[in-house]
Amino acid sequence: MTYKVELLPSGVIFEIEEQQTILDAALSQNIAFPNRCQVGACGMCLCRLKTGTVAYQLEPMLTEKEQAQGWVFACQAFANTDLVLTFDE
Repeated sequence: MTYKVELLPSGVIFEIEEQQTILDAALSQNIAFPNRCQVGACGMCLCRLKTGTVAYQLEPMLTEKEQAQGWVFACQAFANTDLVLTFDE
């Protein structure tokens, strides 16, 4: 199954396969996406989930407050639905 990911404010849309991280999907389609370590340690790929749901194999190093605010580690997150993400705070 595939889902669509939209990045705001640019409006860039790309597809993500089931069991593919958001970051891997973006990079494999030549979408510019901030990243450095690709293992959830540096925080470069943090983005905010506007709509949709994600899952993790291992729980991310985010506080409950950050998770409630929609912060997502794109290098670790898998889409469960279509997603709208933003880098704006």
